[in-house]
Order: sequence, then structure tokens, then C-alpha cells
Amino acid sequence: MDIEKIGKFIAECRKKKNITQQELAEKLGVSDRTIGNWENGRNMPDLSLFKPLCNELDITLNDLMSGEKVKEKEYKEKFEENIVKTIDYSNTKVKRIKKAYLFAITFIGLILLTLLILFIIDITKMRNNEPVLFSTWGFKYAPPINLDDVNIENTIKEYLIKEDEKNNYHEFEKSFVAMRTYLINEESKEKYYVYTWVLQEKYYLENEQIIKDTASSIPYKFELVKEDNNFIVKDYDIPRDGSYYAKDMKHIFPNSVLKDMESIHTDGTIERLSLEIESEVNLYFHK
Repeated sequence: MDIEKIGKFIAECRKKKNITQQELAEKLGVSDRTIGNWENGRNMPDLSLFKPLCNELDITLNDLMSGEKVKEKEYKEKFEENIVKTIDYSNTKVKRIKKAYLFAITFIGLILLTLLILFIIDITKMRNNEPVLFSTWGFKYAPPINLDDVNIENTIKEYLIKEDEKNNYHEFEKSFVAMRTYLINEESKEKYYVYTWVLQEKYYLENEQIIKDTASSIPYKFELVKEDNNFIVKDYDIPRDGSYYAKDMKHIFPNSVLKDMESIHTDGTIERLSLEIESEVNLYFHK
């Protein structure tokens, strides 16, 4: 069927009847926009509206489907032709509807499949105590606490204190360490590189007075290994003083760590580390 031709014919018949789009729409129970779409050839009336539309415009179904007034001698020929066109139009419309349903079902199916895959992945991760990707799906899940970072820092502190206290010169002398860790690089399951800034101070008690003996504020690169779930400091590297300092810093530390360390004396890190040591000193000597 020629939709544009039929649309112009509907408009022509409506105007001959001297009725507006709004009036025709009210009689057929549709909107005036729908009438406009018919008359502009955008789409066809629903098959259920063919007969009511023809009654309102005083035309036959044959006239409507032909898009013109059919002469009496051509009526039978046009009628048969229009029947075939109507069937084709109906089949096309059904195909479009089926296609739309198929698309909607496929889209919904893909969403459900995606959710199922995410659900299976997350359930597997929860069973292995690993962080979930999407949601806990209503299940209770508490990710395990990784204590490796804490154990690494404690191991480094113990190592530095032990090494420093080998050279004690006063009775009741004690070494204290506070540190800021910038990066822990897991080179392998057994090998770690730790980039940190260490504030180390040594105090002793004399005549009930707490006296600071030595102090150092140094960036470190530590190498640790993990044996039987225990961390061990195998080596460390620090920059040399004087003209070698800047060169050694670039050689020892990654660029990202170097950038963070640039503000070590202005971002409050040294002050925080000093307060941490001060608190430990007071607790130790006044216990």
C-alpha cells in the first residue's frame, strides 16, 4: 500500500467533510497527533480503525486502501488488489512486532546472563575470602585483614632497634623508631622491597631525667624475604650524604616515592613521627 497516497486521501476526505483533525480524533478515540501522522504518511491506521474511519469519511474500505475513490467498473479488481496489499501490510507489521519482541528478549537475556556470571564470580570470590567485584548479593561478607604490611613495618622497626642498641653507651638506654612507609613492592611471594622514611631516636635515663642521646631522620629502601610466614630484613640501602645525596635518591627510590618524599619536611610527617616517638618514650620510661 502507498501510505503517503492514503494519507493525502484521508486528509482530503476529512476536509471535504469539513471536520478538524481534533474532531476526527475524538470520534475514533485517538489523538490529533495520530491523525496528523496518518495524513503525513508516517504510518497507517490500525486495522481495527479501518471501518470506523471509512464510516466517518463516507468512503469504502476499497477507497481507503487505494488512496482514491474507486470507480465502479474497477471495484472488483481494486478490491482483490487491496486484499493482497492488506495481507502484506499485516504480515509486515507482525514481523516488526516479532522483531521488537525478539530484540527485547535478547537484551533482557544478556542482562540476566551478565548478572549470573557476576554472581558466580562473586560467590566464588567470597568462598575464597577475596574481595567481590560487584556486590555481596545479600550475603554477609567481610574481606580478610591483610596483616602483611603491619608485620613488615614491625619487622623493620625491630631490626633497626636491635642494630642500634648494639652500640649502647648508657645504662637504661633505649632506641625508638617511627616510620612512614611510602611503598611496599612485592617482587615475588617471598621477596619485598619497602620504601620508607625512618625517624630514629635513642634515649637514656639519668638522675630520673630522660635524655636524648642520638637521632636520625633517613629515607630507607629495605629488602625483606618471607620464610615460614615470618619476614626477615636481608638488606637495606640509604643515600650518602653531601653531593652524592640527590644522585643516590634517584638511584634508590622510584619516581613516585621521590615525589612524595619531596614534601617530607612540610607535610607534617616529621612532626607526626616525632610525636609517635615521644609517646613511646614517655610510656617506656614511666611504666
